[in-house]
Amino acid sequence: MQLSLFDLFRVGIGPSSSHTVGPMRAARLFLTEHLAPAGTVEHVSSVTVDLFGSLAATGHGHGTFPAVLLGLEGWDPETLLPAQAESRTADIQAAGAIRFADRLGFGQPVPLRVEDFAMRPLTVLPRHTNAMRLKAYDAAGALLAEDTYYSVGGGFVLAESSAEEAAAAHQTPEVPHPFASPEELMAHVRATGMPMSEIMLADESALRSEKDVREGILQIWTVMEECRNSALTRSGPLPGGLKVRRRAPDWHARLSAEDPTRSYAYWQEWVNLTALAVNEENASGGRVVTAPTNGAAGIIPAVGVYATHYGAGSSFARAEDRERIVTTYLLTAAAVGVLYKEQASISGAEVGCQGEVGSASSMAAAGLCEVLGGTPAQVENAAEIAMEHSLGLTCDPVGGLVQVPCIERNAIAAGKAVNAARMALMGDGEHRVSLSEVIATMRETGKDMSEKYKETALGGLAVSVVEC
Repeated sequence: MQLSLFDLFRVGIGPSSSHTVGPMRAARLFLTEHLAPAGTVEHVSSVTVDLFGSLAATGHGHGTFPAVLLGLEGWDPETLLPAQAESRTADIQAAGAIRFADRLGFGQPVPLRVEDFAMRPLTVLPRHTNAMRLKAYDAAGALLAEDTYYSVGGGFVLAESSAEEAAAAHQTPEVPHPFASPEELMAHVRATGMPMSEIMLADESALRSEKDVREGILQIWTVMEECRNSALTRSGPLPGGLKVRRRAPDWHARLSAEDPTRSYAYWQEWVNLTALAVNEENASGGRVVTAPTNGAAGIIPAVGVYATHYGAGSSFARAEDRERIVTTYLLTAAAVGVLYKEQASISGAEVGCQGEVGSASSMAAAGLCEVLGGTPAQVENAAEIAMEHSLGLTCDPVGGLVQVPCIERNAIAAGKAVNAARMALMGDGEHRVSLSEVIATMRETGKDMSEKYKETALGGLAVSVVEC
């Protein structure tokens, strides 16, 4: 089955889709796909957790360790609230035990602390650097279940036991316009005369009703807005030890005073503010939408501010205008996101930040270009421009936290997306480098990139900032 918009845009908690959301989802899958079906949940007496590669190297700053514990209690990152995560994490630490499979109706105490995890940062398993192995035993020490999980970016998870079957099923087209490459997507556009957003809408509507699709898209946008608004109410430094100060509340107060009517002259300041706010909320462990990852979660909401407030036909007063713009914008962005997920990677631990911030910037540029009236060729060009100038972007988080350079990088990439869309609109859609070529180049650049620049906190700014 083709990837859905709702696969790329998922609600979760910060600070990382690959290191927080993915591991929590994997731990929960261990319960629901192994122990619960076998009827052995109540017999579990102990659990071992082995973390490999990037999960071990930067897990502390990315919230990986409490995420695994919460997943083994059965919490789902899409419904877990930040306050619940904070409360349960504190209780687990105090008790030295989890309520195993509690959310599945069991909840027997099983001794397990972060200190019990086996950390193997220098061991990279063949499938992916973000790997986790879980084993469950009964009171006699007999192995009840084991599996290895790979968090492959954007909250997507593959299990060693089912990866091949899942991959095979994924190739089965169940939509009217299946595509996995820019060539296939553009062929559907030419054959139907429909823009990318309508191609994506038709495919989504084959999986659920069009009404549900539209309502789901608007709900995603609502969570994005709530995420930004929550950040504007917080105070104090961001958690994690770097003492990075929050800027969004002060910026919002200043902008509201200087630009109460939202003049076009201030569009970049409002775009920057949204990107900063969303990523500050993500860094705080708040509720965010992976777009397509948590580390790049601020770009699409930020460029969406330009689309809904400053784009052609946008309106503060008419809700139907905003709904139309948001729906078109996110559908087009998702269509381009499918291409990066299928043809390359959206995992910073696999290809560097070009796969996260670069992909998000490309997706946002395409969505904005279509909203502004771009032809499909111009939309493709906008996506290509944004990624072409993100190639080689490394993932070097200071202190292993999704803060420096991640927060500002989202704002810069959002501005780049707006510029890419506007540049594409100045042309006729013809461009020397194709979107397919730039995606392939990103993939190959990621393969060539030194491992220390792939979310390990072993290179770049992560080791150049003296305080860390």
